[in-house]
Amino acid sequence: MSASEGDVTALLKAMTRGDVTANEKLLPLVYKELHRLAKSYMRRERRDHTLQPTALINEAYLRLAHDSTDWQSRAHFIGIAANVMRQVLIDHARAHKARVRGGDLQRVEFDEGFIVSGNTSPDLLALDEALLRLEKENPRQAKVVELRYFAGLSVEETARVLGIAPRSVKRDWAVARTRLYGEISRRGRNA
Repeated sequence: MSASEGDVTALLKAMTRGDVTANEKLLPLVYKELHRLAKSYMRRERRDHTLQPTALINEAYLRLAHDSTDWQSRAHFIGIAANVMRQVLIDHARAHKARVRGGDLQRVEFDEGFIVSGNTSPDLLALDEALLRLEKENPRQAKVVELRYFAGLSVEETARVLGIAPRSVKRDWAVARTRLYGEISRRGRNA
């Protein structure tokens, strides 16, 4: 464990205890990772998206700073941050869709993590709906997708956060990818 990783964990524990100064000290230590996540998310968004990576980080961090989660580690924080960023983008997409009034979602394919070919991004709302259905049937597989795809954690980091074997992460990841791809493909054909 590096010193900064230990510092982050200590600050997260302080946040859990209610130390408000820990929030201010934490952001500089995790900003690079949060920015990497935000840029990754924004690359998957439509070109005319009005939200910028910095705004996404700010919105997510505001939500996280007031969260009462019992933070376990840097990886745990980044995993939750990825989920919060996804929720911010979903809220933004729903608001955009409501403004467009009746504009149908555009059918797109999954990118690198979900299919072998193709390089366009998934429709975030379609992915969210499929992920919510998966979460009802297999919460662990849904969590693996969040941590691997959205947070960009490695198999080993995901295993550590979830407290399972890396082999289980690999199996859940493979099954979940196949299932989500199938659901989104069916939705696209039925649209």
